[in-house]
Amino acid sequence: MMMLKRIFCLFAAGLACTGTAYAFDPFEVKTIQIEGAQRVTDATVLNYLPIKPGDKIDDTRIVDAIHVLFKTGFFADVRIKRLDIGILLVELVERPSISEVKIVGNKEITTEQLNTALKQTGLAEGRIFNRSILEKVEQELQRQYFNAAKYGVQINSVITPKDLNRVAINIDINEGEVARIKQIEVIGNNTFAKSSLLSQWELSENTAWASISGSSKYSKQKLQGDLESLRSHYMDRGYINFSIDSTQVSISPDKTEVFITVNVTEGTKYKVSKVAVTGDTKVPEEELRKLISLREGDTFSRKMITESSTRLSERLGVEGYAFANVNAAPDIDKDKETVALTFFVDPGKRVYVRRINFAGNTKTQDEVLRREMRQLEGGWISTTKLNRSRVRLQRTGFFDDINVETPPVAGTNDQVDVNFTVVERASGSVNAQIGYQQGQGLVTAASVHQNNFLGTGKQVSAEVNNTSVNRVYSFSTTDPYYTLDGVSRSFRTYYRKTTAGYGNVAPYTANVYGGSMSYGVPLSEYNTARMELTYDDTLLSLEANAPASYWDFVNKYSNHVNTLSASSSWVHDTRNRALFPESGHYVSMSGELSLPLAKLTFYKMTYREQHYWKLLFADWIFHLDGTIAYGGGYGGTTELPFYENYYAGGDQGVRGFAINSLGPKDSATGKPLGGRLKTIGTGEIFLPLPFSEASKQFRMSGFVDMGNVFGAGERLDVGAIRAAYGFGAVWITPIGALKFSWAWPLHVRPGDQEQIFQFSIGAPF
Repeated sequence: MMMLKRIFCLFAAGLACTGTAYAFDPFEVKTIQIEGAQRVTDATVLNYLPIKPGDKIDDTRIVDAIHVLFKTGFFADVRIKRLDIGILLVELVERPSISEVKIVGNKEITTEQLNTALKQTGLAEGRIFNRSILEKVEQELQRQYFNAAKYGVQINSVITPKDLNRVAINIDINEGEVARIKQIEVIGNNTFAKSSLLSQWELSENTAWASISGSSKYSKQKLQGDLESLRSHYMDRGYINFSIDSTQVSISPDKTEVFITVNVTEGTKYKVSKVAVTGDTKVPEEELRKLISLREGDTFSRKMITESSTRLSERLGVEGYAFANVNAAPDIDKDKETVALTFFVDPGKRVYVRRINFAGNTKTQDEVLRREMRQLEGGWISTTKLNRSRVRLQRTGFFDDINVETPPVAGTNDQVDVNFTVVERASGSVNAQIGYQQGQGLVTAASVHQNNFLGTGKQVSAEVNNTSVNRVYSFSTTDPYYTLDGVSRSFRTYYRKTTAGYGNVAPYTANVYGGSMSYGVPLSEYNTARMELTYDDTLLSLEANAPASYWDFVNKYSNHVNTLSASSSWVHDTRNRALFPESGHYVSMSGELSLPLAKLTFYKMTYREQHYWKLLFADWIFHLDGTIAYGGGYGGTTELPFYENYYAGGDQGVRGFAINSLGPKDSATGKPLGGRLKTIGTGEIFLPLPFSEASKQFRMSGFVDMGNVFGAGERLDVGAIRAAYGFGAVWITPIGALKFSWAWPLHVRPGDQEQIFQFSIGAPF
């Protein structure tokens, strides 16, 4: 605990020397005698004593010697006398040693931590006892308890003499209760209500929730931060002359309640009369003006001025002026209550990148990192390209942390090096998993996966996945840089057995052997096109209670079908990371066509769009996600094969409804049939977590889901859309993703299968 270091980093102050030196004429010392030394040996005393036999001494040297012996801390009294001619007598009274130290009553700081820290200051068993150290420890302990809002703390130290010149120390701590904030008053606020002002504070008046969250626990440091928030609130709303005149903090007689009073002067609201940009702008002035949030006639805002200055600096950084300086100078007209703003631009020198260096990549080859760079060596530095380079490294999934530094090159004023320091994550894994998914049953899986094979960035994996619905065996490999310009190539071969009846749908069994080859082509920094060719050999088995439409399909097209499908997709992705994004958007359009080389010919099309925004008023993330998919037959096939149907419901569709349960149902059994048109939409707010590290693996949200599936001959019917609202959580663990949701349906019709609580353990995410 860092607090303990502060408590006990004390040094023993020298006590006022009370030793005695008897006056005598200067003489030569022939012999030195020591009396009173017990634990301290005579040799140790003589080693410290700055007088040796043969020295000629006087009163001054005697006083100096007494000071030296006192400074050792070993002695409570020192007397120096002259006996016979040439004999110097040193009489000592040793300080007692500490036989034991006991601490009772402490909860805020553990006894083990206290004992460890006490040893560092010399207040421990076997050490020499120095009361001044004990007193300072008591004072510092009291100060730290005050910082923890325990103003009623009482610290009582008892020193008990023992035999053999020893003492026992007993430190009795009565911590008392935490002082809670009973009342916060803001005096002088005529424009904004107190509740509005205090809603932005970290401290709050004591309530049941404030007691649990700790916000009613008084802290001087937090109060200073809240006062700055109060000042920002007014300054961002035009009150340029706002001032905090005084702040009073008082405590109740029993030291359990704190009262805070803040006196303010609001002043008047100021408008912006003019906005100008001057200096060596390097880019067209009109372009810079567009980056300034404030316009003539707007209310003055310090926050918007700061944000505008930052955007101007970043824009100059794109052109290589990494150390550009932008200052906003306000010209205040008190009579008109206006402010004229002038942004002074000093670009400095254009800065070039000498070298790009990598550190921490003990497994991953430099080439794998360097090919993700958008900042080039020899070119001028661009903050946009540096940030994009960092994001691309992050999106590889090879690293847990990435840090970027741009130290200047010694001897130059226009060159920097770019240093990327990475922390590698385990690139390979051999996993055995067991879990449970609603609608899937028991999940067992084993896989060998190398996401960064031999440090080359290539992916190789073999997987066995077994549930009551699907049994999958697959092997795949991907080279993300099959060509130097970033074209990727993937191969996959697989066997899949689907027993649909266990998945809450109409029963059938499909055994599929297949393989695929795909290429991904980067069209631009954020756009990628993918083309894939897939061959499937499918054997269908129907049970006696299978729907009549399934039997009609098999009788018409056979239960053994081969398909060769070509698919293509376009993806636009600006998300800051693939796992738990916080900003950016993702858009994908894909189409799959079963080529007319086989008996079955069909097509499927999917469009999906995702957006992430970080909300300004809180550290929350707003997420919108929408998907629409449609399929059908063409040529000699008049319908979409039933085993290619779309389903919705559960954690992959509309939460609050049972998995796969939405859409058309078999009239005989009531089992879901799926459909050829699916539409799903989600609005979600991800809530912040108190620990930043936890947010990398865990996320909570409140959501609204809506959607449905429509069968052959049906059109999109807005009135048939189902909806639900609720709360959800995802936790990424070594065994896979743990997903939970509590959802309450809003639009329910007869036959719908509601399911309030849904979860899966070990499911893919």
